[in-house]
Amino acid sequence: MTAKQSVFSELPVDLSRDRLPKHVAVIMDGNGRWAKQRGLPRIMGHRRGVDALKDLLRCCKDWGIEALTAYAFSTENWGRPLEEVDFLMTLFERVLRQELREMQAENVKIRFAGNLAALPASLQAEIERSMEETRNNTGTQFTVATNYGGRQEIVQACRAIAQKVQQGQLQPDDIDEALFERYLYTAGDRDPDLLIRTSGEMRISNFLLWQVAYSELYVTDTLWPDFDRSEFHQALCSYQKRDRRFGKVS
Repeated sequence: MTAKQSVFSELPVDLSRDRLPKHVAVIMDGNGRWAKQRGLPRIMGHRRGVDALKDLLRCCKDWGIEALTAYAFSTENWGRPLEEVDFLMTLFERVLRQELREMQAENVKIRFAGNLAALPASLQAEIERSMEETRNNTGTQFTVATNYGGRQEIVQACRAIAQKVQQGQLQPDDIDEALFERYLYTAGDRDPDLLIRTSGEMRISNFLLWQVAYSELYVTDTLWPDFDRSEFHQALCSYQKRDRRFGKVS
């Protein structure tokens, strides 16, 4: 931990613990641009991005935030250069293998959201191992959205429900929001209270389309590898100034 991070090891005094988001989701954008600005290959940006994510996860644990969901690889990311995709798959696998013991020690519960069947077999094995070994942990829930697309998620849920109707196991009138949510990748999880996007892009990029219906949005120009605890502090300060009415009148 750096000296700057150690200053923020405890919850900053200007944040109210009672008003912290219980679930934070992040769109980690800007790794490639961060590397380009420094004359480095894009893969170096992804490596630094992993470090930023690891510290954010530990920050959530230190500050008492119950859940963190990170957009690691979208269904659209397969369209990137092959060598970059291959590097990301290898990086995911290596990080899982190397960090699992420490996440176990910190009581982190690991989950994944997305079409995992399309991932390399060795990565699928590491994913299964990490979820199984942390299944009973009671600390911060860390969900990694991998080969994830919000539209794809909704379509697969519709297909599964339609099949149940076709088989006579459900009636159309049985379908409501609560039932639909049971067929999403995130079934059983709380919706994000706060969605953070780095690099200044003003879009959701097919991330958690159903789940962020009433999430508070926070966008920063900071590129993801530079998103540290002080940046997270600013995001939480902004969140705690919001009046969350959920369509009602306060």
